[in-house]
Amino acid sequence: MDNAIEETVPDDEISAAAPPPVQRRLVEFVLPMLIVAIDQATKAMVRASVPVHDSVTIIPGYLDITHALNSGAAFGILNGADFPFKTVIIALIAAAALIGVGMYAASLSHHQLVARIGLALIIGGAAGNLIDRVMAGSVVDFVDVYWRTHHFWAFNVADSAISVGVTMLILDMLTTGPHVSKTV
Repeated sequence: MDNAIEETVPDDEISAAAPPPVQRRLVEFVLPMLIVAIDQATKAMVRASVPVHDSVTIIPGYLDITHALNSGAAFGILNGADFPFKTVIIALIAAAALIGVGMYAASLSHHQLVARIGLALIIGGAAGNLIDRVMAGSVVDFVDVYWRTHHFWAFNVADSAISVGVTMLILDMLTTGPHVSKTV
């Protein structure tokens, strides 16, 4: 038999200690909007100042701003493929993934800050690239990192936000373990 004394806390004390629902979810609203704004602003600058397929060297031998268009998915997958309704299909898949990630983010507890920030970065990045797909049929990529003749895939702010967000989620999963409560 357990001899522990259970202490009850009145509901009004619990609600006074917890932040209001809007404050608890502020990161999920503000961070994606900030990512989309920065992403769209940098893409607009590249569209306005660098012709498609041209480059501006930033750090010789390592970094260029190269105006590239990606009509495919992540890492240029399906970029060279041409099939009917390609843009619509990719945009629908991206929108469905965005909705799924948003639903998962909404299910997290407000105490799971690292996961919530990671998901907010993913949502902002996915939304930024989705805007390009819907408005122009392709995504503007412009960060060209390379060493000698070895180039990484060109990417943009949205792609960076997604990558950092996924990394944060992986680190959060590795450090928290399966015992973390997923209740709101």
